[in-house]
Amino acid sequence: MTPRLLTILRDPRESRAKCSLTPLRGHPDVEFVNYRPGRAFDATGMLMLHPKGQLLSREDAGRPLLLVDCSWRRLPTLLRTVTGDPVRRRLPELRTSYPRRGAVDPEGGLASIEAAFAALAILCQEIDGLLQHYEWAEEFLTSNGLKD
Repeated sequence: MTPRLLTILRDPRESRAKCSLTPLRGHPDVEFVNYRPGRAFDATGMLMLHPKGQLLSREDAGRPLLLVDCSWRRLPTLLRTVTGDPVRRRLPELRTSYPRRGAVDPEGGLASIEAAFAALAILCQEIDGLLQHYEWAEEFLTSNGLKD
């Protein structure tokens, strides 16, 4: 089986109704994997977005992308289930347009859909309609100079 362009390791505690990635369910280039305690996810050879990774660049293209979708507070818990040898990469500094409410959200943290879009843009890869249902897409693109 050919790996998907984007794999999302998702915390099922997060509301699907509020999740910016929900509209991507069923997309042929996107795979959702639900986190479960004790379940290991082998990410060998994948690019994993991680705040402490090296800067993502076009030279990283050609590998499938792994995005961990959860609250910042739960990130360490979900990362413990990632096994293998993923290539950890971080995004350049970008401004989110998502209205933040979490007390532990880091400065510069992005909504998952924003992070996926930015990473795929850097890798020169595209998922049709990625931002189509994202309410703050226009603001995100404009504030980060990503709009044509």
